Amino acid sequence: MLHVVKYIIVLFLLIVIQTQIVRLVSLHGITPDLLIIWIVYIGLKEGQIKATLWGFGIGLATDLVTGNFIGLTALTKTASGFVAGYFYNENKVQLTLSSYRFILIVLIVSLVHNTLYFIIFTRGSEIGLFQAVFTVGLAATLYTAMISLLPMVAFSRKYRR
Repeated sequence: MLHVVKYIIVLFLLIVIQTQIVRLVSLHGITPDLLIIWIVYIGLKEGQIKATLWGFGIGLATDLVTGNFIGLTALTKTASGFVAGYFYNENKVQLTLSSYRFILIVLIVSLVHNTLYFIIFTRGSEIGLFQAVFTVGLAATLYTAMISLLPMVAFSRKYRR
């Protein structure tokens, strides 16, 4: 139960950082998705079912805070949690979190998230799906993967001790 409280506190901190501070480090309007990194962490620590449920909660909370297209982020973060949970292995949690595997998993999950997001978001708009996925989505995926290097280094230092 204590870890659930910790997850909720971290979630609210990350939502504030994601919505208020991350735009300060945007590159041509592209920002990293810290919530994807958090969902991957939960998926690797807790497994697929919990990551899927947390992904939905994270997405719904984000939708309610931002007010953008209610339900879209909930759907895409749910799918992200589902995909992240595929990489769960209770015997290799520390190894995965503290190695390049963490970055690769974040890259895969972020790509799935952004592709699904733009498939739905661009429906009926003037923006083409190909343009949205490969310019904005791929750039955001790479930026998120680069930022995931920071927690990976922190985990590797923590687990070496």
